[in-house]
Amino acid sequence: MTDASDTRAETAGRDYKDTLFLPKTDFPMRAGLPKREPEWLERWERLDLYAKMREAAAGRERFVLHDGPPYANGHIHLGTGMNKILKDLVVRSRRVMGHDAPYRPGWDCHGLPIEWKVEQAYRAKGRRKDDVPKAEFRKACRDYAAEWIDVQRTEFKRLGVAGEWDDPYTTMAFDAEAAIVREFLKFVDLGLVYRGSSPVMWSPVEKTALAEAEVEYHDKVSTTIWARFPVRGVKQDGSGVSADLAGADVVIWTTTPWTIPGNKAIAYSEAITYGVYEVKAVDSPEEFTPWARPGDKLVVADSLWDDVAQAAFIANAERLGDVDPDGLVCSHPLAKADAYWDYRVPLLEGDHVTDEQGTGFVHTAPSHGAEDYQVWMANKDRHGEGEAIPHTVGPDGAFLEHIPFFAGLEIIRTEGKKAGKDGPANKAVVDKLIEEGKLLARGRLEHSYPHSWRSKAPVIFRNTDQWFIALDREMDDGTTLRGRALKAIEDTTWTPKSAENRIRSMVEGRPDWLISRQRAWGVPLTMFVHADTGEILKDPAVNARIVEAVEARGADAWFDSDPAEFLGPDHDPAVWEPVTDILDVWFDSGSTHAFALREGEWPASLYLEGSDQHRGWFQSSLLESCGTRGRAPYEGVLTHGFIVDEKGMKMSKSLGNVLAPEEVANKYGADILRLWAASADYTGDLRIGEAILQTAVDAYRKLRNTMRYLLGALEGFTDEERLPVAEMPALERWVLHRLAELDATVREAYAAYDFKRAWSALFNFCVNDLSAFYLDVRKDSLYCDTPVEPRRRAARTVMSEVFDRLTVWLSPILVFTMEEAWLERFPSEDGSVHLRTFPETPEGWLDHDRAARWATIRRLRRAVTGALEEKRRAKEIGSSLEAAPKVYAADPAYREALEAEAPGAVDDFLAEISITSQAALIDEAAPADAFRLEDVEDVGVVFARAEGRKCARSWKISPEVGADPRHPDLSPRDAAAVAWFDARQGRQAG
Repeated sequence: MTDASDTRAETAGRDYKDTLFLPKTDFPMRAGLPKREPEWLERWERLDLYAKMREAAAGRERFVLHDGPPYANGHIHLGTGMNKILKDLVVRSRRVMGHDAPYRPGWDCHGLPIEWKVEQAYRAKGRRKDDVPKAEFRKACRDYAAEWIDVQRTEFKRLGVAGEWDDPYTTMAFDAEAAIVREFLKFVDLGLVYRGSSPVMWSPVEKTALAEAEVEYHDKVSTTIWARFPVRGVKQDGSGVSADLAGADVVIWTTTPWTIPGNKAIAYSEAITYGVYEVKAVDSPEEFTPWARPGDKLVVADSLWDDVAQAAFIANAERLGDVDPDGLVCSHPLAKADAYWDYRVPLLEGDHVTDEQGTGFVHTAPSHGAEDYQVWMANKDRHGEGEAIPHTVGPDGAFLEHIPFFAGLEIIRTEGKKAGKDGPANKAVVDKLIEEGKLLARGRLEHSYPHSWRSKAPVIFRNTDQWFIALDREMDDGTTLRGRALKAIEDTTWTPKSAENRIRSMVEGRPDWLISRQRAWGVPLTMFVHADTGEILKDPAVNARIVEAVEARGADAWFDSDPAEFLGPDHDPAVWEPVTDILDVWFDSGSTHAFALREGEWPASLYLEGSDQHRGWFQSSLLESCGTRGRAPYEGVLTHGFIVDEKGMKMSKSLGNVLAPEEVANKYGADILRLWAASADYTGDLRIGEAILQTAVDAYRKLRNTMRYLLGALEGFTDEERLPVAEMPALERWVLHRLAELDATVREAYAAYDFKRAWSALFNFCVNDLSAFYLDVRKDSLYCDTPVEPRRRAARTVMSEVFDRLTVWLSPILVFTMEEAWLERFPSEDGSVHLRTFPETPEGWLDHDRAARWATIRRLRRAVTGALEEKRRAKEIGSSLEAAPKVYAADPAYREALEAEAPGAVDDFLAEISITSQAALIDEAAPADAFRLEDVEDVGVVFARAEGRKCARSWKISPEVGADPRHPDLSPRDAAAVAWFDARQGRQAG
């Protein structure tokens, strides 16, 4: 028997179809998920199911996943949707394993992403941000975030994500802003907050400093130049120039010509050999006159001379001798153009200098590069004249007014259609170098360059006064923030394990934490500094007044209040100035553990985000918590990859390969998206597309058909029908063993967040063990045996156990479908599969010896079914019941396994599991023409037709058909079943 829809042919005497016990269920074959899922969501809302789940879990061991807050600024995309689904899988799987697992979603509401959108909206109305009152602008940001929280909440709930949606945490809630202020002031009290002047990544378009986590790298075509720095001497006083170096120029190469006005030094490497070359001849292409001239003396790394000569059209040159850059001093290339640059430019050793590209010399502008700054600060005793770190560029990315020739010129255009493109500054500097005779060559280079994550415009390095948290300053206990963080990394469980090395290297090498931003929307750096000394005010009473005001009125209180209200009578407002910068948004989100986690929930069991958060939320949370609490706010961290299309390409609107979660849910259903997420290896990039989704759809249909069959076969099943395990046939006891194995596998997989392993194990069980084997074998008994027969009772008992476990095992993944299946069998006004936990599995079900025997038996069976399938394809038979195969197996292991499971009835048992009318096991080598499977070569099958007549009810062929004179067209088993059925019908009629 091969299908639930099997019917029986009408015989001359009687149609026995009504005597069969065929599956009955209203569980539809077609899921209709896009329509049904919103109905389930409405039901869960009506029941307040999340509250019921928490109530049912009260008192259990707590497992807390702290939600990393997404930005409230637009519709969710597949990445954020997949992230929320993974979190839901974690929380639900922990809950069904017996934990109290709350889930409180949150949103990040401050910072540049939201402020930038609001600024664009004002700009579209013809208003510049600077013209909008700060209070009005901040309210617009708050309203914008609140609007998108509502939108995203609906979109996340549509994916079946359960949580405290009516009480999420948001970083813009007044109590949250007060908590962030409280956390910040702890760092102030620890003495870790300081103001420093150093080059930071700066967005001219957004007019603010950016952290590394706020930039992304894109290819950019830059103008490159080879510029001359005239040798001035070998000592700081300019004396001691050798004959070879008289009139020579040190040649530098840079991709940022606009930084030349900020040059203060030249860096070299002690590992590179340098020489001075005298130009003898130059090429003169028709379209261009080279800037190199015969007689020029150029100091360059020997290994790069050929490259420099080619770029400068130098046809011939003579190397005059070695050059030791140590102690060498040059003049600025623009020194003769204006006295502003008339200072000595020392050559300083730097380990960042290589001879891979350029000239072997690195032009050093300490106000425009991290390495430039470090080299400059490390060589204070060798500086030339002038300020230590010059300020050349303003907040708008334009040269300051005191810079000769270039005042007001933009490096990056900040407005208009060309916003984000190169401004006129680069060209102006290049033209001036040409005019002064200090340009040797120029070119173009495509390279990776940092861009603002929000505006997509290139950033610049710009020296500014900013606020930092020191990582290496000792605290009272003798530890440093960096040291605490590195220790906390060791104490955390990282999934995958490679993530630990990644974040450790980031924390080991990162600079101090830049925490100030020159924006409007966010939590301010709520502190006062002395107007003359820059000293930070530390007063617990002042801090208490600040926190109290923010709790009552939000962060706006800092901007709207008279500073005297906070300073009180002990401090003069004329002396103590409030800081108006806002906190880095990563400090906000890094502080969420301090207010989002409730009593008994800290530290969180798990943080779960994309792998980019090793430099973002994971790290900011780590540093923030290590500073205020001495340890990480999490016990474990789980990371996932990014969403790409089926070809591995990043999704983008320009490529037309973007899929929205709503689009997938409306077309296929959210359960399909959840199944895709659970079945993917999320530790790497996750591919998705129509073909991949169709694979998930196909798998879902197979699983749904299995559930539908179980529901139909279990129609009317009650506890009175259950059969004790000791009385069950061998096949049912093998299924119980498989359930015990699966129970361990699913628990282990869910505990390790290995949803792919859990899904694969369950899906393969349903498709291979159930549908293709067990249920197929047992259809004859289910349909034809009477309800009182032990074999049928055993089958239904086991199927009930299978159903009970499958529905709860799969409930974290297929939240809608398992709810539908469970309530189809157990209708209830307020019941839910999501109120259940894993059933306990009796130890006695596990039987490894029986499992080994069944592995041997199923190997034998595969050879038989393979032989029958060949005959079916050849149209020699229509049904396997027409066959009586002769199965040759010389290896005694096959008979031993069959005999152990069916003592004294090996052939009948072989026929039963092969779904044939008869079968014979022959303990000898198979004839040469026997059918063999490639991977079961020790079994041969010779086809033979079954002997006897076909039973009109079960379709089995047997010589015993007609043995019962009451039913001459039935086998004795079926005749007895019909007699039982008729008697039962008669009693009911009476």
